[in-house]
Amino acid sequence: MARFTPHTEADIQEMLEAIGVETLDDLFADVSPKFEDPLDLSPTLSEYEALRDVEARAGENVSGMPIFLGAGAYDRITPSSIGAIISRGEFLTSYTPYQPEVSQGHLQAIFEFQSVISELTGLDVANASVYEGANAVAEAALMTARLTKRDPKVAVSAGLNPRYREVVETYGVEVVELPFDGGTTDFAAVPDDVSGVFVQSPNFFGVVEDIEAASEAAHVVDALCVAVCDPISLSVLEAPGNLGADIAVGEAQPLGMPLLFGGPYAGYMATHEKFVRQLPGRIAGETVDQDGKLAYVLTLRGREQDIRRAKANSNICTNQAVTALAATVYAALMGPEGLREVAELSISKAHYLADRLQDAGLKLSYPEAPFLWEFAVEMPDVDRVNDALLHNSIVGGLDLGDGTMLVAVTEKRTREELDALVEVVANAG
Repeated sequence: MARFTPHTEADIQEMLEAIGVETLDDLFADVSPKFEDPLDLSPTLSEYEALRDVEARAGENVSGMPIFLGAGAYDRITPSSIGAIISRGEFLTSYTPYQPEVSQGHLQAIFEFQSVISELTGLDVANASVYEGANAVAEAALMTARLTKRDPKVAVSAGLNPRYREVVETYGVEVVELPFDGGTTDFAAVPDDVSGVFVQSPNFFGVVEDIEAASEAAHVVDALCVAVCDPISLSVLEAPGNLGADIAVGEAQPLGMPLLFGGPYAGYMATHEKFVRQLPGRIAGETVDQDGKLAYVLTLRGREQDIRRAKANSNICTNQAVTALAATVYAALMGPEGLREVAELSISKAHYLADRLQDAGLKLSYPEAPFLWEFAVEMPDVDRVNDALLHNSIVGGLDLGDGTMLVAVTEKRTREELDALVEVVANAG
């Protein structure tokens, strides 16, 4: 057995005696015998041979295909300057900046991320990110329970991303489903014992929901309203904080992060200042040092690494600093006008594609509902259509399993790519 510790044989023997076994193999006595035989591995390769093998396998990958798959992560343009900035030496680690005197660049990046999220959501404070969008939604559900002093029970509809709902349920939160018809949610049916009412806008099917109606329905029963929003959409839609939402959460991936096989991404959370002590994670703040110079510090850390576990808001520990930094750099590069242009291009291209698909004889699942850049379209055989698209070097939309495809269109898609998708879909249908 290989040993990767500096212990001597005498050290090892002393530890074995303390445990009460004779050999190291005795520690694995409960392991099934099928794991005791030598592993059937390929012959050992030299460094050059191994690298050549990896390069050959990497060459089998196909890149550059137009992607119409969304459902929470989107193929948007990522400026090359983002990679150059986040790979600088001061950002090589995303771990906790416990020592502010040597972490000013890191702390400022976190502070700026919070500022971007607060600006977009119209809420007072944001935390230093959480793992990803689903985690942010689940943490918000627990946050509503703490603030309302009720059992964690939330009202959602089919308009909430089903992956988000699955994660919420793993947190021990009871989920009540609201009526969902025509692509939008009926918030008149909110039970009076929930701690939170969730509204995703645009929702999972791309439809713009009524955040103000959700907020009013939540407040009638003394619950809190949680708005789940794509940050790009907030450049053209009213900020949830201005529509009565108490908490805003979502996935920051659309802000300058490419598709990365599921992550790492960064979830965001924002709320009113009066609720700040119930935010999970931590908050970076701005102050001055003893010489009166601008400085950054960790202002609030309501997490289990920093306080007694029983008093912690959450077990959220590591901040997604590098991905949050990417989002911050993207927002700074684009500015308000750039973000709005990204959204408007995506909207115009999506509506062009929807019109072309309808002209080809297909029907939108929710033709009367307002959408931005994502929509559901009815297809008799989504699998066959997606296979045909892939055969033509196009990644199709998400098969919703009920004879519909969820299609996402970003600013990255060209008119030629949109027309090519319509032609393949029409021929495959």
